[in-house]
Amino acid sequence: MAKEKEHMNLVFIGHVDHGKSTSVGRLLFDSGNIDEQTMRKLKEKAIELGKSGFEFAFVMDNLKEERERGVTIDLAHKRFDTDKYYFTIIDAPGHRDFIKNMITGASQADAGVVVVAASDGVMAQTKEHIFLSKTLGVNQLIIAVNKMDMVDYDEAKFNKVKEEVSVLLKSVGYNVDEIAFIPMASLKGDNVAKESENMPWYKGGTLLKLIDDFKVPEKPTTLPLRLAIQDVYNITGIGVVPVGRVETGIMKIGDNVTFVPGREGKGVSGEVKSVEMHHEQLQKAEPGDNVGFNVRGVGKKDIARGDVLGHSDNIPTVATEFTAQIVVLNHPSVITAGYTPVFHIHTAQVACQVLGIEKKLNPATGEVLEENPDFIKNGDVAICKLRPVQPLVIEKQSEIPQMSRFAIRDSGTTVAAGMCIDLVKKEL
Repeated sequence: MAKEKEHMNLVFIGHVDHGKSTSVGRLLFDSGNIDEQTMRKLKEKAIELGKSGFEFAFVMDNLKEERERGVTIDLAHKRFDTDKYYFTIIDAPGHRDFIKNMITGASQADAGVVVVAASDGVMAQTKEHIFLSKTLGVNQLIIAVNKMDMVDYDEAKFNKVKEEVSVLLKSVGYNVDEIAFIPMASLKGDNVAKESENMPWYKGGTLLKLIDDFKVPEKPTTLPLRLAIQDVYNITGIGVVPVGRVETGIMKIGDNVTFVPGREGKGVSGEVKSVEMHHEQLQKAEPGDNVGFNVRGVGKKDIARGDVLGHSDNIPTVATEFTAQIVVLNHPSVITAGYTPVFHIHTAQVACQVLGIEKKLNPATGEVLEENPDFIKNGDVAICKLRPVQPLVIEKQSEIPQMSRFAIRDSGTTVAAGMCIDLVKKEL
């Protein structure tokens, strides 16, 4: 039997209408991951809905409502094989009100493709998505400068967007030398899976080739098991099936595991009976695996999205207070003690109160600019003390970085992002 290809989670991000879904659809179709017949049906459907040219986008937009509205709502997952890897593609939405999905999406991605339209260049969401990608640990990126057909395949236009995006990437701490930029026209198929004859000036290979140049990140298998629950289903003949992604460690059949906080806030334990991914039974699940599994002794009402599972001898940390380093991205005024926005941490959404701002830091160097400032505003980086209003699982950046990152949202926008550096543990 051939060795199973290595797996990576790949997220497509960028401003709305810059062509993310079309790029994904075109990539899947041109690389033979979707057949002609399916494509023909989608094309007919697009014409019928008066959305000719949207057929590639429809590949990922499985929800009927999305087809009718023509926007991507929730995260769509699709398996995709290249010569080297098999990818789970996460098509993350561009619309503002869907950015919280982008947050759970990016926190699950090993690598990202940022789609920027050549005709528009860097837009508000382009900035926000790139910043979030960095904060959420997406360390490998490709920048796809799309819609080159709309600027007559002009190299100068491509270079202008490349320069604009490079400034942005540097400002959030990416090393631009390690990032590939590719000119593309995904609706026409230029440089997606097939080399374009329209841009002889570009020599860097297709998007399909470039994603095979990504490196599989070291899997954090030696860290304690942490799996954040995304959904809990009741499946006839099997029972309760939680679904989630292994962030760290390894979960095997027969393991004793504990979910916290659980409904009562005290945790709930059981034994892992079965594990499956992409409808195949597994003996074990490793970091990066999106799995459904069954645990003996755990009922549907005991657990919910936002709970985190670990081995019963190393239970995930429930914090009563935590200290975090945060970056203020987009707050309408200022943040002061007493402010209680919603934190998105792994799959949990919990309101946390700012108890105090301890230090304001220089965003570029991390040195302390001011002790105990009264407030922080856009662009500031600070160390804050926070208290969740209900039990919350979070880990220290120094111990389990994958479980330490979060985004802070308020009235529909991401106002800040950050990571936990210290905490007060709740005794269960």
